Amino acid sequence: MTSAKGYAAQNPTTNLAPWNFERREVGPLDVQFDIQYCGVCHSDLHQIRDEWFPGIFPMVPGHEIVGKVVKVGDKVKKFKPGDLAAVGCLVDSCRTCDNCKVGLEQYCLNGGVGTYNAKGKDGVPTYGGYSNTIVVHEDFVLTISPKLSLPAVAPLLCAGITTYSPLRHWKVGKGHKLGVLGLGGLGHMAVKFGVAFGAEVTVLSTSPSKEHDAKKLGAHKFVVTTDKQQAKNVKGYFDFILDTVSAPHDFRFYLSLLKTNGTHIMVGIPPEPNQVPAFSIIGGRKSLAGSSIGGLPETQEMLDYCAEHNIVSDIELIDIKDITKAYERMVKGDVRYRFVIDMATL
Repeated sequence: MTSAKGYAAQNPTTNLAPWNFERREVGPLDVQFDIQYCGVCHSDLHQIRDEWFPGIFPMVPGHEIVGKVVKVGDKVKKFKPGDLAAVGCLVDSCRTCDNCKVGLEQYCLNGGVGTYNAKGKDGVPTYGGYSNTIVVHEDFVLTISPKLSLPAVAPLLCAGITTYSPLRHWKVGKGHKLGVLGLGGLGHMAVKFGVAFGAEVTVLSTSPSKEHDAKKLGAHKFVVTTDKQQAKNVKGYFDFILDTVSAPHDFRFYLSLLKTNGTHIMVGIPPEPNQVPAFSIIGGRKSLAGSSIGGLPETQEMLDYCAEHNIVSDIELIDIKDITKAYERMVKGDVRYRFVIDMATL
């Protein structure tokens, strides 16, 4: 086994704290890399608190992972020691179902293996990127361009691909009016990609103070949704709304902002189910849709696109000992726009 150290939650009621554990030995098709930076996702907090489903404890969170390869198996062809490497939300899937065969491992019909809070095919729990090293099959390791800032690349592995994938799937681009609901870790990436793809991008927010940042990120317009006149001005306006909000909100209201045949795409995950009146969809042949992360081919495509167009996340680099404070600030929306842990501080 390979010795590792990280930060873990021992149960849903404890804060993260140092924890030593073991990872598997590097197999013939495995890549081991030392983790240099790991992004902090809101889902990390949801999972260590058991807010979505019963967790596997002790739990080491983190699925926005970048670093440098230190060892590869003797059959590995894609990587060598010294290469930059990344791992996102998945570390395995069945490889054989219809979805996996076409690069949609995120929708594996037999259940993909999450980077943490999951069990591998060997029945052993997976542990995430709040740690010093990781061992992953080469098929689930991604390549990174050295042209980009490594810590700012980390959030692309979740926040980036979670917004890139639906915009590509629905072919959002020139001639489309895109509303980005929420300007946080996901929302700020949605703005960057929407603008890069040629859409007219409007940020929809309840926080007037975010207008300056929205425009700085490239948004063409900004609407304070609690302002009745501003909301009235965009009723029936958007072709697409990309909904990044993880707090409860009124779907009926946002569906009213869509054009006929418009699509409201959910990527944020509110804690409670929401009622959607049938007439709010039927009245304009509108669609309420959802999207997860991307598969491995699309995630690599996104990383390559970002390298070509110089797109990274806006981050705040933190010491791992400050993770609990970072969570508290994240819940309050007090981050511009993604915390990233410097693993050298472990």
